[in-house]
Amino acid sequence: MVSTPTRTRGKEPRDGKAKAGQAKGKQPTGLRGHLRNFWDGVEGKGKAPNSSTYYLILGCALALTAIGIMMVLSASSVEAISEGKSPYGDAMKQAMFGAMGLIGMYAISRTNVNWMKKLSWWGLGSVIVLLVLVQVFGRSVNGNKNWIDLGGVTLQPSEIAKLALCIWIAAVLARKEKLLHRWWHVIIPVIPGAGLVIVLVMLGNDLGTVIVIAVIVAAGLFFAGVPTRMLLIAGAVAAVGATVATASSSNRICRITSWLGNASTACTEQFDFTFQSTNGMYGLAQGSWTGLGLGQSRQKYNWLPEAHNDFIFAIIGEELGLVGTIVVLVLFAILGIAIFRVVIRQTDPFQRTLAGGIMVWLLGQASMNMAVVTQLLPVIGVPLPFISYGGSALVMSLCGVGVVLSLARGQLPAQHRPRLLPRRFSKTARKRK
Repeated sequence: MVSTPTRTRGKEPRDGKAKAGQAKGKQPTGLRGHLRNFWDGVEGKGKAPNSSTYYLILGCALALTAIGIMMVLSASSVEAISEGKSPYGDAMKQAMFGAMGLIGMYAISRTNVNWMKKLSWWGLGSVIVLLVLVQVFGRSVNGNKNWIDLGGVTLQPSEIAKLALCIWIAAVLARKEKLLHRWWHVIIPVIPGAGLVIVLVMLGNDLGTVIVIAVIVAAGLFFAGVPTRMLLIAGAVAAVGATVATASSSNRICRITSWLGNASTACTEQFDFTFQSTNGMYGLAQGSWTGLGLGQSRQKYNWLPEAHNDFIFAIIGEELGLVGTIVVLVLFAILGIAIFRVVIRQTDPFQRTLAGGIMVWLLGQASMNMAVVTQLLPVIGVPLPFISYGGSALVMSLCGVGVVLSLARGQLPAQHRPRLLPRRFSKTARKRK
């Protein structure tokens, strides 16, 4: 008697469904599942690279720059009139530097940024020379000696140093990719080079820029793949150095004590940081939900020092209300998410470290500025990227965005890369016609 084989065709789908059900059951549910889905959306997992990231970065940078020019006009006009100047002077300068920055951003975004590797040492050397010249021939504004006049143009080399350090650190650490588990290769030459820049900036009493540069160095080491234990030790050493630097200056001590609310009479008379931060909070409080209206700020009438610069976020809150501040926060958040997507998709160590450094620079500085205005941090003199008045800062920020745009564009297939003009206007299309 011949036995017939058992039919198993009907079991295969059931087995497949069971396995699918098991795999589906392993996925986290509830709050953990929602958080996982949210993070996957931030990273853009499961999605092929497309031009949306490119346009998100570009759109946010342009929107923040436009808001900055508008708010500089509003915040600076009253003081300019009181000094007998044109109320449009500062805004026109900001618009001019914005145009220069956009040209630089576009030019960099259309190139392969690997050419920056060859010029990284020259860039760092040029920045160090300019910082030395600042200490010799520079001029001081509000106690900070950061500016130098070159042919009728005022330049702030410390802003150039931020982008130059991002490029230099990325180039150096990329060459040492396989040696970063050794202390000596992590320290040399990154720490001495960055330390020299920090010392030169510190000589100009610009504590805010020193903190931003230190954050850029930490970001470069992190994205280059330096072991966590080395980062923790370096962070502890940096914290000790920051404590010593703060304790050695009466100006910095007064910033801390004023923030904590127990400033001495000498601090209040010599460095009245409480006056500035308090009036910044008054501006935010007066703005309420929808603001007093564009151009209707009261604090800009010589009540709030640096209203068009470090404390411009307070003017935004006063004139545009909570809604306006949330718009600015959302734009920076979208910019950060889009740049983060570019960072995590990089396989080249130089490009990953460079994009990560620029991301931390722009978002870290923006966070510090808004934290200072809302009294979450002591007054440290950090401008708001793209928005605060300052030509060097605006041009360098836009050039940094240009670097990230170049990397985002390089991740796309050639046929999907963003063009300056629609395809029908290209030379190839005209020849075919």
